[in-house]
Amino acid sequence: MFKEFKEFAMRGNVIDLAVGFIIGAAFGKIVTSLVQDIIMAPIGMLLSHVDFSNLFISLNGKHYGGLDAAKADHAATINYGLFLNNVIDFLIVAFCVFLLVQQMNRWTKKPEPAVAPTTKECPQCAMTIPINAKRCPHCTSQIA
Repeated sequence: MFKEFKEFAMRGNVIDLAVGFIIGAAFGKIVTSLVQDIIMAPIGMLLSHVDFSNLFISLNGKHYGGLDAAKADHAATINYGLFLNNVIDFLIVAFCVFLLVQQMNRWTKKPEPAVAPTTKECPQCAMTIPINAKRCPHCTSQIA
């Protein structure tokens, strides 16, 4: 059983999947940092200095100065600002993965398979005839 598992794990596609997963996790961290640290700040400035990570609804009806204050008071909150950050993060990751896959498909484009010829030329009259012809219909010569 261990031998079968070793053979399964050492197949190329399983190793490729593991490498892809590790690179994807690291790529996700980079994109998350891009969204949180670079993209959301200008968007917040454009929308009257809004910090999306502090957008929330307190379910107990009290008003808090920020999400940290609500958490300190153990208030139940709906953190729609953090949700927006995650949605934007997901959209950017999905778009980047789309671009990456699209580029990889261009690099690995396989050549079109060669199509077998369906015609040939008669050696006597040089007319085009079907490849399986035994006699030329134009000059009636025998085709070898």
